[in-house]
Amino acid sequence: MNKRDAVLAVLDSSKPQTYVPAAFFLHFDPSCHAGPAAVEKHLEFFRATDMDFVKIQYERTFPRLDSIRKPADWANAPCLGLDFYEPQLGVVKGLVDAAKSEALVVLTLYSPFMCAGHLSGQDVIARHMAEDPDAVCKGMEIVTESLMGFVRECIRLGVDGFYHSTQGAETGRLASRELFDRCVKPYDLRIMEEINRTCPFNILHVCDYHGPYSDIDPFSAYPGHVVNVNPVIGGREWTGAEISALFGRPFMGGMERLGILSRGTEDEVRAEARRALAKKPERFILGADCTVPSATPWSNLRAAIEEAHRWR
Repeated sequence: MNKRDAVLAVLDSSKPQTYVPAAFFLHFDPSCHAGPAAVEKHLEFFRATDMDFVKIQYERTFPRLDSIRKPADWANAPCLGLDFYEPQLGVVKGLVDAAKSEALVVLTLYSPFMCAGHLSGQDVIARHMAEDPDAVCKGMEIVTESLMGFVRECIRLGVDGFYHSTQGAETGRLASRELFDRCVKPYDLRIMEEINRTCPFNILHVCDYHGPYSDIDPFSAYPGHVVNVNPVIGGREWTGAEISALFGRPFMGGMERLGILSRGTEDEVRAEARRALAKKPERFILGADCTVPSATPWSNLRAAIEEAHRWR
């Protein structure tokens, strides 16, 4: 099998999984965030690590606006058009043209809640949701419309799917679960249903960048062909099999982004990868719980990937 077939085979539950794909992601230097330099650096990383799909880092965050000071201000949030996304779209096109024939090309996609937080600041949007959720939802509609245009253009350019990163249900992040269900989830689902309708390979990433989760059930019915989440939930470490069972799909993960993977020797990384593989669920992609630190040696990532490819 080529890399495309090998990854898609993980989704075919009618056959035993005989090959374990693997992939890790990191942010590159700002000089490689756009243009030919970004395309070249992504390809260099993909080939140096021998990972099984091309993962495009998203480097076009929404601009911070001082004008959003009260909940009513969300009605005037900007709907950013394709001209705003052009630097990112150029990277998408370059990598689709260069790599789609040999591997799936998957793009990081931030959720509407995450992008709205870029506009106001994370603490501000959480406070505004508690004060006047209906007012904030007007801004969420605008942000979602903007992202939908970007998503459709990426699909037109030929991406195979998205690494859809979502937040909002972290412990203590919002004032209540009801706010999440009212102000975050509907907009996530609008984007996710679009990409799952049109793309063959989407990863649901439950991101813990802003804090841990005591419960990930709020995300369990979200679309996505594969789930990637930090397994430390509610004060205990879940197994990959438990996460797969909760979400009803293959699990991607097994290695901690801030642990041996980023700080250990190659031999230590290989041993850690084998431990993760020995505990893997039936259908599995070896990876980290989130983006690894940029200083992580690429040789460490290749060592872990080699162990996955050798596993039987």
